[in-house]
Amino acid sequence: MLPPRVIVLGSINMDLVIQGPRIPSEGETILGGRFFQSLGGKGANQAVAAARAARDPVAFIAAAGDDAYGRAALAAFARENLACEFIRTISGEPTGVALIMVGSRGENAIAVASGANARLSPADVDAAPQSLFEGAEVFLASLESPLETVECGLQRAKRAGLLTVLNPAPACPEVIDRGLWRWVDVLTPNETEAAQLIGVSSEGIARDATTAGRRLQAIGCRAAIVTLGSAGCQIVDQDSTRLPALPVTAIDTTAAGDAFNGALAVALAEGLGLVDAARFATRAAAIAVTRAGAQSSLPTRAEIEAFGGES
Repeated sequence: MLPPRVIVLGSINMDLVIQGPRIPSEGETILGGRFFQSLGGKGANQAVAAARAARDPVAFIAAAGDDAYGRAALAAFARENLACEFIRTISGEPTGVALIMVGSRGENAIAVASGANARLSPADVDAAPQSLFEGAEVFLASLESPLETVECGLQRAKRAGLLTVLNPAPACPEVIDRGLWRWVDVLTPNETEAAQLIGVSSEGIARDATTAGRRLQAIGCRAAIVTLGSAGCQIVDQDSTRLPALPVTAIDTTAAGDAFNGALAVALAEGLGLVDAARFATRAAAIAVTRAGAQSSLPTRAEIEAFGGES
């Protein structure tokens, strides 16, 4: 087996989803939705997205509970192109759970109980063999895991010469205070997360994503890709490039960002430049929003390469 070229660190959740006509307001109950459950968690979604887009295995550093949800996740991962030996099962802790409301336009609202994800520690990063990091090209993380663990992973990846990608989701003030940016090559917030990180309105991000990207660079990351939903994404490195979204009919945007980040990591690991890698990732995200669920929506490499969007 070829060594993994992408390492993903992150969370594992079971998503409990209700699709309804709209997302309820505070204190409101809406009847008539459709319920289903799907494997999720930003880390797991990104790992599976990368695994389906990659030719080589993808390594996943994570934690699951010793319960039915955790066993279901591990069984599903074993059917993917994933190296799962770095996933720790934690006795006495539940697997993470996300409660997701999805409206008729594909919009969503999510609440997460972290469970075992909160127990993923720097020791779990340190336990991975040095050969794993020496053989890889890209390290991808998000923020549903403890910040000290994410920081440990980013530091180890940079010391090993990997390109690091951080999806700052969910955004939180502590991530700024810790100064994680100095370990980040590519930061990939959506417009809401970018607004929280630099202290402006999300409407301001939509109006001028280039300025937002430059401000994120000033915080310390080398490059930023601000994802803008149906408006595409803004890639800010030495230059600034807007890529439009592919025209599709969205039914569920739950894992769109995860599809984007997983595919982006694979494309960068294969040597594509940032704009071309983002173009590949945009195609993956476009496919994902046309399908319900999180991991169930993530496309294969063949689907990404064949996809052209609606005319």
